[in-house]
Amino acid sequence: MQNGISVKFANGYLHRNQPEPLRIGVIGVGYMGQHHARVLSLLKDVELVGVADINVERGLDIASKYRVRFFEDYRDLLPHVDAVCIAVPTKLHHSVGLTCLQAGVHTLIEKPIAASIAEAESLVNAAAEYKCILQVGHIERFNPAFQEFSKVLKTEKLLALEAHRMSPYTPRANDVSVVLDLMIHDIDLFLELAAAPVVKLTASGSCAGDSGYLDFVTATLGFANGIVANLTASKVSHLKTRRIAAHCKNSLTEADFLKNEILIHRQTTANYITEYGQVLYRQDGLIEKVYTSNIEPLNAELEHFVNCVRGGNQPSVGGEQALKALRLASLIEQMALDGKVWQQRDLECINPQAVKV
Repeated sequence: MQNGISVKFANGYLHRNQPEPLRIGVIGVGYMGQHHARVLSLLKDVELVGVADINVERGLDIASKYRVRFFEDYRDLLPHVDAVCIAVPTKLHHSVGLTCLQAGVHTLIEKPIAASIAEAESLVNAAAEYKCILQVGHIERFNPAFQEFSKVLKTEKLLALEAHRMSPYTPRANDVSVVLDLMIHDIDLFLELAAAPVVKLTASGSCAGDSGYLDFVTATLGFANGIVANLTASKVSHLKTRRIAAHCKNSLTEADFLKNEILIHRQTTANYITEYGQVLYRQDGLIEKVYTSNIEPLNAELEHFVNCVRGGNQPSVGGEQALKALRLASLIEQMALDGKVWQQRDLECINPQAVKV
């Protein structure tokens, strides 16, 4: 009897101390939003309350799949949730995000944070004013390959970075240039890795169609600490590529985000000689393979968002970090269109905030 009472009391104590499920909704359930709904439906201590989309048929389909409510108007969803994930077209990020923040709802917005710097600044200010968590979906920060890549570089002297992010053409994200769609991922990663202001920039690009948006862009950045970075992004390549590399004093480290693989190349020379003095073979280099976890980046990103909302901590990619990436992306876009070479003094004249990226 004593044991029974103890067990009953213990179970009751545990039940009372379990956190209430965090109520989350998804606004926009297209290409990316559907995956937010999928992952949220599986997260522990999270309740996927509902989804919203102006496409009624699409919204009802996703809502039915996860047995949640559908809202044709996202504003009707807000009273029922603690937080939302926004995956609408970029041009709507500001209006939808601002409405959510003003309602006191913690918000994760897919990248880029907004369509313009002014809109991004407005969202950052609103998050502070209404005391809400604002996280931006720079998902590659949560890629296991990038996590391990960053750890490797902490023991190396970094000299240069390069990134290649290429995709075949798709109608997805056709309301922005390749800089805001693809390159901005690597812009964010390189700002994090270089940890210094950008003082020099060159970029060029081309448009494959008549949309007016750049489809292929290459850019070179110079950082104040001497690190240089080359970035290439394409929406019109025939091969999908997601790779970054770090040229260091004593190594070359490559990360393939599609294969979830990291290779470290080190220069070393060793001769293997027979007892007669004849060279049998020579080793000119060494390749180390770093193993990474198989966790889905979106799962890690959403878990981080949930933990930030619960604990009140600022996310690793909040509004300020996303704003820095957007400022630099905007400069690269303008440079690719203008074809000029900008030095730090030029950046200061054109945009005083540019040197803060």
